[in-house]
Amino acid sequence: MTQTQNTGGIAVCPAHAPKDHPKVKPARVGVLLANLGTPDGTDYWSMRRYLSEFLSDKRVIDYPAWKWQPILQGIILSIRPQKSGAAYKSIWNNERDESPLLTITRDQTDAIRKQIEATYGDQVIVDFCMRYGNPSTASKVSEMVAAGCDKILFFPLYPQYAGATSATANDQFFRALMDEKWQPVPRVVAPYFEHDKYIDALAESVQRAYDAAEVKPTKLVCSYHGLPKRYLTEGGDPYHCQCTKTTRLLKERLGWADDQIITTFQSKFGPEEWLQPYTVEEVARLAEQGHTNIAVCAPAFSADCIETLEEINEEIKESFEHAGGEHFTYIPCLNDDPAHIDALTDIIKTNLAGWID
Repeated sequence: MTQTQNTGGIAVCPAHAPKDHPKVKPARVGVLLANLGTPDGTDYWSMRRYLSEFLSDKRVIDYPAWKWQPILQGIILSIRPQKSGAAYKSIWNNERDESPLLTITRDQTDAIRKQIEATYGDQVIVDFCMRYGNPSTASKVSEMVAAGCDKILFFPLYPQYAGATSATANDQFFRALMDEKWQPVPRVVAPYFEHDKYIDALAESVQRAYDAAEVKPTKLVCSYHGLPKRYLTEGGDPYHCQCTKTTRLLKERLGWADDQIITTFQSKFGPEEWLQPYTVEEVARLAEQGHTNIAVCAPAFSADCIETLEEINEEIKESFEHAGGEHFTYIPCLNDDPAHIDALTDIIKTNLAGWID
């Protein structure tokens, strides 16, 4: 977009342009945070729309459409919306009538915006979008362009890279750019699984939970969302390696022994083998081995959501207790914890280098 002097956000005709030239907003930089997504409600049709968009993504389920879509549209989406809707109801933010993921992502964005404004003033616009559901990536890109953003820093809120998370978010961002006549210059934030401040924030959250526990856990389970194993073995997806490195760095930051912390994977879907060990089975095994007091954290999730609040803190907890476990401590995601906000803001400022003073 044509550079103009700072006019307080008011569109003006560029200097030296003819009088009939369209007015142009002063140039700004956009920072667009992106998370997975959320249904608009817990009713059948809201859940069906959300699940259809999510499970139709070739990055998530890579089966041929001719094979997968009849199963998805005919069988899965006839049954799963009710089950998923019930799960969402158990964690729904009734006060705001929205999912916790939407609430937390908005709170994160507000906190980051305050820090960014303190440094850059109104030269940078900070907002968020969802890969699936609302607010959509396309709508937020369009809003930023209309506000004068000639550059956009896109930040997928996934510490570890996976094709089914980071890549599909990036895909959607670049698809949105395709609809803009005058495209802003894009940048994408790299995975931050080994960023010092992210590891610090994780370690602080674990230490707080352990300090507050009446009975100290004997094992910390780092539960990451799962992927089909062939995504690693056949596709070379780096997700598994980045997850295990996050766990190792967390262990080292805490100063723990190797046997105090383990890496597991949750949310298995379908008949094929996924990354192992499976969290739901591993917590039961730990209980049977005498580890009746454990803690579980979810380092792959930047915000608490259905996979943490319902799956970990209900289904996985039940598996542990059924096998004889006594004390199950769920350590919340970093959410809008100040240390997390500082880490994310630091990453943003690093990626804005060269674009803005």
